[in-house]
Amino acid sequence: MISQIDLREIVTVGMVLFAVIDILGSIPIIVDLRSKVGHIQSEKASIVAMIIMVLFLFIGEELLNIIGIDVNSFAVAGAFVLFFLALEMILGIRLYKEEESETASIVPIAFPLIAGAGTMTTLLSLKSQYHTVNIIIAILLNMILVYLVLKSSSKIEKMLGSSGLGIIRKVFGVILLAIAVKLFAANVKGLFV
Repeated sequence: MISQIDLREIVTVGMVLFAVIDILGSIPIIVDLRSKVGHIQSEKASIVAMIIMVLFLFIGEELLNIIGIDVNSFAVAGAFVLFFLALEMILGIRLYKEEESETASIVPIAFPLIAGAGTMTTLLSLKSQYHTVNIIIAILLNMILVYLVLKSSSKIEKMLGSSGLGIIRKVFGVILLAIAVKLFAANVKGLFV
């Protein structure tokens, strides 16, 4: 297990998850939720999101087997999801619309804002290419970052401004687009074997 720890894999997976979770791009949503309900439980949201992600990392493949879908098919589907998420980030459009929530507890923040459909698809896609231990470390690092961003979202928004957040979003969108293409190329061959 320890011999599988690879810093390059952790950084790659960490950047993919950071781009998919898009916690910086979610700051306006978080600020809006905070203004509606007053307080956001940063610790609770971060811990629950991490548990959801790690659980899905381990049981997601078994769930797929029950429905008769192989990991390569899911990874290719995940590549498409990442592709469209990247397009949203780069072009500033909204392809996927989520329902407005009434409270800022576990439901809107931990799921689906942090550990949503895109994140779940990404985790299983990543599992087909990277060691599980590196993915878990990357999840943990991302959740620490998510917690820090949730705690100081209003300060970050003031510091970066809307144009700064927009630039970060577009840069990670391009990175995500490249990763989607790589993921598709690596798994599409497996569909025809």
